[in-house]
Amino acid sequence: MEVAGIRRSFGWPTMAVVLICALLVMLPQVYSVRYILGSRFGWTSNVNYTNWAKDKHFYNGDWLFFVYDRNQMNVLELNKTNYETCNTDHPLHNWTTGAGRDVVPLNVTKTYYFASGKGFCYGGMKVAIHVENTPPPPKAAPVRSGSTNLLTSFKGQILIPALFATAAVWDAFLLLG
Repeated sequence: MEVAGIRRSFGWPTMAVVLICALLVMLPQVYSVRYILGSRFGWTSNVNYTNWAKDKHFYNGDWLFFVYDRNQMNVLELNKTNYETCNTDHPLHNWTTGAGRDVVPLNVTKTYYFASGKGFCYGGMKVAIHVENTPPPPKAAPVRSGSTNLLTSFKGQILIPALFATAAVWDAFLLLG
């Protein structure tokens, strides 16, 4: 009965617009990654963040999530010279919000330098994150016949992800009702 109520109150054209908007909003997020800095250790002393970052590829659009003790530490973005000397007096940006749960968007292709002030940088609370442009998608395998099957391509690259996005939005509407 709730589904019928949703259909009556929203109408199918409205639902279609909502689903298309949801799909368009969700698509760019498919390729970004949210990294919890230091994984299970978080942003704290006695962790080698250089080792943590060395096997990871950070791309434009990814996010860093800093989890730390808000009463003691902070998240500062520094230039390279201040990063190397642990001079946190003049940060480029102070990402500290006071909650101990800070999110930093990696939205510029460059090397970011992060450190914690209050002397923690000297204890190893610093990390350099090199952000690259997203690599191009892999090239498609060559087609044996002279023609391309547009239906197969459409179904695999657009239709199936759209169905999953539609199902997620539909579930959200049902849970709200």
